Amino acid sequence: MEQEDFGRLVGYQLKRVQAVLRAAMDAALREHDLTTPQYICLELLDLRPGLSNADLARDAFVTRQSMNVVLRNLHGAGLVTRPATAPHGRALPLRLTEEGAARLKAARAGMLAVERRLTAHLDARETEVLLAQLSDMAESLSG
Repeated sequence: MEQEDFGRLVGYQLKRVQAVLRAAMDAALREHDLTTPQYICLELLDLRPGLSNADLARDAFVTRQSMNVVLRNLHGAGLVTRPATAPHGRALPLRLTEEGAARLKAARAGMLAVERRLTAHLDARETEVLLAQLSDMAESLSG
C-alpha cells in the first residue's frame, strides 16, 4: 500500500469520524455534567429499564470494569438507582431516577444536534444506505 493511499482506507476514515464524533459529543454533554459513556448508559436505561451492569457494558461497548466506574458516578449523582439485593440471580437491575430522566432529556437535544451535523450532507435515503452499510461492515467483522 502506498503511503498516500492510507487516507483512503475505510477503517482509517471510520476511526477518524469516531474520534471527531466523540469530541463533539463530549463537548455537547459537558454543559449537562455528563460524559459520553454516562449519556449512553442513561439512553440504554431509558430504552430498557432494569438492565444489569453486564448488559450495559456490552451494549455501550465498554468493559464491565469501566461500566462499574460509570455506574458508580451516575449513582453518586442520583441519576440511577438499583436495589440493595438482587430480586433473582445476582444481577442488580438499574433504573433511571427522576433526576436521571430529566438530565437525559436535557442532554438529548445536544446529542441530536451533533447527529444532525454529522449527517448534514446526507439526504434521508443516503442516511439509510450508510446505516445499512455500517451494519453490514460490523457483521462482517464480528461473524
